[in-house]
Amino acid sequence: MKFSFKIQQYQTDAVNAVVDVFKGQVRPAQDTSYFFDPGRLVPVKTKKAKNSNGYNLFQQELDEQEAKQDIILGYANAPIKLDKVQLLENIKLIQGNNNITPSKELIEGQGKCSLDIEMETGTGKTYVYIKTMFELNKQYGWNKFIIIVPSVAIREGVKKSLETMEEHFMSQYGKKARYFIYDSKNLTKIDDFAKSNEINVMIINNQAFAKSLNEEKNKEGRGGDKGALIIYSERDEFGSRKPIDVIAKTNPILIL
Repeated sequence: MKFSFKIQQYQTDAVNAVVDVFKGQVRPAQDTSYFFDPGRLVPVKTKKAKNSNGYNLFQQELDEQEAKQDIILGYANAPIKLDKVQLLENIKLIQGNNNITPSKELIEGQGKCSLDIEMETGTGKTYVYIKTMFELNKQYGWNKFIIIVPSVAIREGVKKSLETMEEHFMSQYGKKARYFIYDSKNLTKIDDFAKSNEINVMIINNQAFAKSLNEEKNKEGRGGDKGALIIYSERDEFGSRKPIDVIAKTNPILIL
């Protein structure tokens, strides 16, 4: 069954309101890239012997592998170039046009600024923020987004919405979004998220920040360090990197 979506003006207005917050931001001529950290290589064999120079062959093997490794690029959202004054003026203008009491200051702490977009139940909030991602990509080139949800049920619903609306937004923007659900047992998807220069969406429920305990520290009756969450801890199976560091490097836009 194929769904047909009717574009509502109030939804378009809501999308434009978010896009206009960053009015004056210049889209970069090319995607913002950086040298991607693939993590620490795992040796094929463990060699405890040392060569004539006393150099550990285990380390030598790693160095030889790393020397042969190709340079990999990751892609990140270009930073917001607007200063606080300009951002706040943009926000006040939007608020004035919508009969909202103007903000006195920016809400910071989670990045350059935090925005609240209020819509009533049943008015298509999910559609609006998915369309907003496409518009932010079109206008400013931003392509890394993380949708944070409060439950597994909503997480699955968001994934289904992205799947259902795929063709609709393909017809409007000529591209599709790559999306996946964060899974601490399959961290390689985070690498794909970081290395792709397409629109990429990670869906994660907030329990992942509070309940993904470090399994390595929970073994053999050690009790574990309950403060060491998987997303914040160095993982052997992830090249001894912290998943949160790889994610943060992409400078993502968070949608709660």
